[in-house]
Amino acid sequence: MALIVQKYGGSSVADAESIKRVAKRIVDTRRAGHEVVVAVSAMGDTTDELLDLAGQVAPIPAPRELDMLLSSGERISMALLAMAIHSMGFEARSFTGSQAGMITDATHGAARIVDVTPVRLREALDEGAIVIVAGFQGFSRDTRDITTLGRGGSDTTAVALAAALKADVCEIYSDVDGIFTADPRVVPLARKLERVGSEEMLELAANGAKVLYIRAVEYARRHGVLIHARSTFSPGEGTWVLDASKTSALVPERGAMEEPIVAGVATDLSQAKITVIGVPDVPGKAADIFKIVAKSGANVDMIVQNVSAAATARTDISFTLPKTDAATALRALAGEQSEVGFESLVHDDQIGKLSVVGAGMRTHSGVSATLFEALSMAGVNIEMISTSEIRISVVVRGVDLAEAARLVHTAYGLDGDAEATVHAGSGR
Repeated sequence: MALIVQKYGGSSVADAESIKRVAKRIVDTRRAGHEVVVAVSAMGDTTDELLDLAGQVAPIPAPRELDMLLSSGERISMALLAMAIHSMGFEARSFTGSQAGMITDATHGAARIVDVTPVRLREALDEGAIVIVAGFQGFSRDTRDITTLGRGGSDTTAVALAAALKADVCEIYSDVDGIFTADPRVVPLARKLERVGSEEMLELAANGAKVLYIRAVEYARRHGVLIHARSTFSPGEGTWVLDASKTSALVPERGAMEEPIVAGVATDLSQAKITVIGVPDVPGKAADIFKIVAKSGANVDMIVQNVSAAATARTDISFTLPKTDAATALRALAGEQSEVGFESLVHDDQIGKLSVVGAGMRTHSGVSATLFEALSMAGVNIEMISTSEIRISVVVRGVDLAEAARLVHTAYGLDGDAEATVHAGSGR
C-alpha cells in the first residue's frame, strides 16, 4: 500500500462528466489498495469568471474579499468530487484549505505556506476515507483570514500535502500526457519525457513551461517529494520529476544511458521589456534604478546594460519583467526620474522569451552555437541573452517566438515522430 496524493486541474474537472471521470480514476487507485489524498482546482474557467465578476462590482476589489470569493471555486469542486465518489460506493470527505491545515502568511492573493498540519486528513485516511482538499487556499493564523496561494496554487497545495503526509508520490494530472520537450501547442512534434531532473524542471517552469508551476517544483525539491506528471484523459505513464540524489521503487527502471544534452525548449509571452535611456554612467545608478523597481513589487528577470557612449558618459539599461508588473514599475521609475537623472523610459510588451534547458549543457560544447545558428537561419533577431549553468535564454520579437521555438527544437534533435495530443486544449 502506498499513500498517493493526486492533483486535478481545472480542465480535468471542467464539468459534471469530467468530475465523474476523475472520481472513477480516484476510486480505481483506492481499489488498488492505496490511500488517496486529492487536491482539486476550480472547475474550468471558474477562477477567471469570478475575477471578471469582482471587477464588475469594484474597480479594485478588496484583497481580503477577493480571496473569500476566489476560494469558493475550489470548494465547489471538492464537494462535487466527493459526491461523485460517494455515488460509486466509497467514503470520501472534503476539506477546505483551512480544515486541511494549510497555514499561510497573511498575504492575500499570493500567500506563502508556513506550515501544514493535516491532522484531520490523517484521521480520515485512518478511517478508510478518500480525502479531497480544496487547492489554492489556506488560512492565516495571524489574521484568521482565508488566503489564496496565487498562480499554480493547487499544484503547491498538492506538493505541500505530500510532504506533510510523507506520501510516496504526488501525481499532478492535467490535459497533457506528461512533461514535453516543448509546449505541444507551440511545437506539435514535442516529445514526452520519461523523466526530468528537478533542477531542469525548475528552469523550465521558471521560463514558461506551464505543466508544472515553479513554486510547486521548488517545494518538492526542498522537501524530497517525488512528482509524477500525468494525464487525466489517458491511463499511460507520465513523466517523473526526479532529484538526482533520491531514488524510489515507484519509478520504473531503465537501462544505463547518458542524459540528453538538452531536456527541453520553453517559451514565454508573458513578459515585457523596459529600457531606461540615458542613465549617467557612474557607480550607484543601476542600484538606484533597481531599488525603485524592487519597491514597486516587480520581479525582474533579464538585465542588459549597454556600453557607455564616450561623448555623453551615459548608457541604457534594459530589463524584462512580467507584463502585469510593468505599469507599476514604469510609474515608480517616472516618479524618481529627476533624482536618478535618466533621460526617458521605453516600454515594449511585444517580446517573447525562448529558453533552452538541459543538465547536459554543463559538459558539452556547442550548445549555444546550435541555438544562435538556428535563430540566424530563421532570420530571428536576438535582443537580449541570459545564461545559467544549464540554461540559455534569449529575448526575441513575440511574433517570431513560435516559429523560433519549432526551429530550435528541431535543431537540437528533439522532434518526435508524431504530433503530441493536448486533450482539453489548455496544456494544464
